[in-house]
Amino acid sequence: MNRTRLVFIATLALALGAFASAMAYRTLQSHIANGRVSTEDVVVATTDIAVGTRIQDKDVRVVQIPTDAVPPGSVRQTKRVVGRGVVLPIVRGEFILPGKLAAENAGSGLPSMIPPGMRAVSVRVNDTSSVAGFVLPGTRVDVLMTGNPTGSGESQTITVLKNVAVLANGQKLDRNLLSGEAQTAPVITLLVSPDDAQRLALATNQGRIQLALRNPLDTGQNQVAAINAHTLYEKTTPAPGAVRPKLKPSTPAPAPALPEAYPVEVIRGDKRDVTKLPE
Repeated sequence: MNRTRLVFIATLALALGAFASAMAYRTLQSHIANGRVSTEDVVVATTDIAVGTRIQDKDVRVVQIPTDAVPPGSVRQTKRVVGRGVVLPIVRGEFILPGKLAAENAGSGLPSMIPPGMRAVSVRVNDTSSVAGFVLPGTRVDVLMTGNPTGSGESQTITVLKNVAVLANGQKLDRNLLSGEAQTAPVITLLVSPDDAQRLALATNQGRIQLALRNPLDTGQNQVAAINAHTLYEKTTPAPGAVRPKLKPSTPAPAPALPEAYPVEVIRGDKRDVTKLPE
């Protein structure tokens, strides 16, 4: 099959697909116009809406779609979303769902993203302690502290908090992590409980803070023992199942040579005979 025929077949397939789509669209529109398909009003976004933004009238509009295609929980009127803050990114043409909006009268920006009973606490970081700027809004981290315990002159590192959500990187609240680009900022804001907020504030004043980035699927809360210089340098035993170096087999020592015959003395009366018996 030559190149010209392949191009012709591809063009024909695209034309047939476009024709079928146009016919389906026209059929659906005619059914809607004739009242044969029931529809409902649904609010959708007219533009991309970033996290922390307060929704305005120009950001949303009402469209009609078939009733069986309406997502559960969809909003029917724009007045129910205008003025509310956005806690998750919304793209153009997307249905406005309550799960992506802050509660009514909760405002917008960072305060609207803090669930009841939680607190937002910021810590100062640098390129090293913020994992080269890859600690972004929406990621999760462990908080490590290095300092000197009371009554000890030796530094040690402990894990203060585990699996903490990151709310903001500097003043950026955008949770779009698809680009994978680093965002360097001197301050990272974390979402913690009131008790953890106290621990974090104390740790910040007691020593140096380091953030450890986690895989979002790793939600383990295993205890991690504190480590100091002695623990770091002490000789450790090989872990179970560790590969050990192979030793060269030793050559067995040669067995001592045995005598060829054993002499046996036989006494018969006053005669003595010595007879050598084989091995």
